[in-house]
Amino acid sequence: MSSRFFRAISDSESDSSSEEEELLSDEEQTQTKRSTRKLDDSDDDSDESDESDSDDDSDDSDDNAPQQTRKPMSRFMRDVSSDSESEEEVRKVIKSAKDKRLDEFEAVIHNVENAQRIDDWITISKEFDVLLRLRDRQRTLNETIPASFIKCLSSLETFLASSLANKEAVKKMKAPNAKAMNGMKSKLKKVVKDNEAAVQQYREDPEGYEAKLQAAQQATAVPDMPVMQSKPESAPVVAPVQETGEEGDFQTVGKDGKATMTSDALFKALAAVMEARGRKSTDRIEQIATLSKLQAAAQTPYQRIRVLLTLVAARFDYSTSANAYMPLDMWNQARDDLNKLLEVLFENLSYVVLEDTEDYDDQVERKPNENGEGAFVPVRGSVVSFIDRLEDEFTKSLQHIDPHTTEYVERLGDEKRLYQTIVRGQSYFEKVLAQELPANISAMVEDPLRRCVMSRLEHIYSKQDVIILALETANCEAQPNLPPSKITPTFEQVRDHPDGPMQLVHSLCVYLYQRAEESGERQRTRAILCHVYHHALHADYYVARDRFLMSHLQESIHLADAETQILYNRVLVQLGLCAFRVGLIRECHTALQEIFATGRVKELLAQGVSKVSSYNMTPEQEKHDRQRQLPFHMHINLELLECVYLVASMLLEVPNMACAGSDPELRKKVISRPFRRMMDYTDRLVFSGPPENTRDHVMQASKALQNGEWKACQELIESIKIWKLIPDKDAVLKRLAQHIQEEGLRTYLFNFASFYDSLSIQHLAAMFELSESTVRSLVSRMIWNEEVSASLDSAESMIVFRRIELNRVQQLSMALADRANAMLEQNEWLLDSKSDESRSSASGDRQGNADRRKGRGRPRGPQPAQAVSQKA
Repeated sequence: MSSRFFRAISDSESDSSSEEEELLSDEEQTQTKRSTRKLDDSDDDSDESDESDSDDDSDDSDDNAPQQTRKPMSRFMRDVSSDSESEEEVRKVIKSAKDKRLDEFEAVIHNVENAQRIDDWITISKEFDVLLRLRDRQRTLNETIPASFIKCLSSLETFLASSLANKEAVKKMKAPNAKAMNGMKSKLKKVVKDNEAAVQQYREDPEGYEAKLQAAQQATAVPDMPVMQSKPESAPVVAPVQETGEEGDFQTVGKDGKATMTSDALFKALAAVMEARGRKSTDRIEQIATLSKLQAAAQTPYQRIRVLLTLVAARFDYSTSANAYMPLDMWNQARDDLNKLLEVLFENLSYVVLEDTEDYDDQVERKPNENGEGAFVPVRGSVVSFIDRLEDEFTKSLQHIDPHTTEYVERLGDEKRLYQTIVRGQSYFEKVLAQELPANISAMVEDPLRRCVMSRLEHIYSKQDVIILALETANCEAQPNLPPSKITPTFEQVRDHPDGPMQLVHSLCVYLYQRAEESGERQRTRAILCHVYHHALHADYYVARDRFLMSHLQESIHLADAETQILYNRVLVQLGLCAFRVGLIRECHTALQEIFATGRVKELLAQGVSKVSSYNMTPEQEKHDRQRQLPFHMHINLELLECVYLVASMLLEVPNMACAGSDPELRKKVISRPFRRMMDYTDRLVFSGPPENTRDHVMQASKALQNGEWKACQELIESIKIWKLIPDKDAVLKRLAQHIQEEGLRTYLFNFASFYDSLSIQHLAAMFELSESTVRSLVSRMIWNEEVSASLDSAESMIVFRRIELNRVQQLSMALADRANAMLEQNEWLLDSKSDESRSSASGDRQGNADRRKGRGRPRGPQPAQAVSQKA
């Protein structure tokens, strides 16, 4: 018996007959004899030719006939005994691969029968599993299943019923054997149900069943017939021979002469594919090919919906690894199949695909208002899950492709096609909800609609208006017949209105805000963050700030999931960039400080993993972190972000350091610790060359600002090349130059006010190229905040200093005096504590002496006998 583990059988082998194999064997023998003759002729010591290997009968009948020369034997065969050349030699039987598979089938059935005799249910269960695999192999190879399979099913069912009836034997049965019997009960019930008609026919006529089956098979096996007719009524149903509709059992001839598939056959084939889904040995490519044929054979809308749902799921199952992304051609085919499914659902709105439905028989055809069905037929499945999976595979592919190659750009072009599928899904769910649906179905359709709206929002919230208009234009051109949406404005409104893209984002967010259930909390949170991000991207700082503060997300964001926290960090950073663009330096620094203070900017924004933090991670954590990384086209430039943060810190920290001077209390007030560390590192450098990167430019500009050289500071800041990435660059740099002038003026007054009795406002305005009103405003603010002890003489436009400020030497002297005073107080405290200890010890000694004088110090025990005798 050939083992089932060595079945390397091709289609050509399965189709070949035993006669063809015998012909092949004769040709091989002829080639062997020819090669042997050549070897013997070339050998000088070869023997003479012997008698031929003809039959003995021919030799006896004609002695005078010319004796044929025997073909010389190969020298490799000379040691073979003469018995092998006799006529009584047992000939080797050559069987075809098809016959070998049938023999293997019979051997397994024989093992099952032997195990029945000894009540070995463990062996029966194992061999029955092997039998089912052999049956599936017969189907795969398009070969008939022998009648012994039906006989074995009938015998097993009878034997199982008798075993269960004997309750005493079941109680005495060992646990493994009883467990195997219970498992066989469920397996056998399912298989017998699939072959119920054939088992019934076998029980009616056990003796003549096999003969009838062979006759029916010969009658249906008509050669050279392109399309097979439907099976005759007298032919028994043994098992489905071919589940793809290529055999006569499941094919009928349509009006156009093409082969079609019956409803029962299609559903059985679909069930077989779904049953094999997820198994280790399943050929996924073959499954997809089978489902593609079923899609072509499907006729009714229900059949097409069922097949397309299974086909799209099978395409997503093609890639089993969580780290690898789906092949691009398979992704495109999955998207096309999903579009076909949405098209079928658009045309047949009475079929509603729902994730949670009541149990129904998936082996029968279903139509609205027929066979107990209502006006709407719920089909188990999830369209929005396919959309989410399509989006996830797209993101995963962008994560794995090198962003600096043309392949990434080409792959990014598929986003518009993905966006079209998302809009199509949203339009379908809106159209379904527009009908008069039952309350339970309507509630289950609203959630997929919100998920589609959320997916659409996440694709456009971080994009500029030009890109959003391009996506909407491509969608309108590819799908011009989509019904208008009640959630979003029309394409003409988005295109013609100046704030059309912003109105589109606003409408999507407002729809997500309206959900009051707790299950929609995550969607509302992400919608608010997307809305704030979009406003910040368009430099609407005050609108974005107010929305952000009214949401109170900063109080509960630590309870959100990792993806939402990443989105929160991105919004916070974008708010800082927006404040910088509109000239709000302190607000910019406040927004960016929380991110930069951690030193893990890349991780918080999901734009990479630093080497230092990766050392402390487990492989599982590192894998999850890499899966959460954002695609490259969604990154916020970290160099621009650092430049903005350092410039804002410079404009706040340099005047603060000048105001503190040498006062130790004021120097403890630090606005930006990262900036202070960089400044300290720069001050310790022995030699500093020309600036090479953004950080060098900012540090040298800070030194120039400390010295009052505001023009040098401005030139260094404007020479940074990263400013070209910021929108409206010229306006931003103009505001930044004005801030540098104002902070330079404040720093100058902090550093050099002690050297002046009075200072002209006109002189300061000319020195820093500011208007007199601006200078007067800055000085008035400094006086009001008690940063400078001075007064304004409005008559003469002078600043009169009150000389309360101390110069550098006086400040150091006062600091020294304070330290000496503190040291003196500490020494006095120590002296007092020592004197108190000495006084307490002296008083203790005096009290002890007094007690001894009064006799209180004597021991209270009995006196010795000598003392008592003296008293007597």
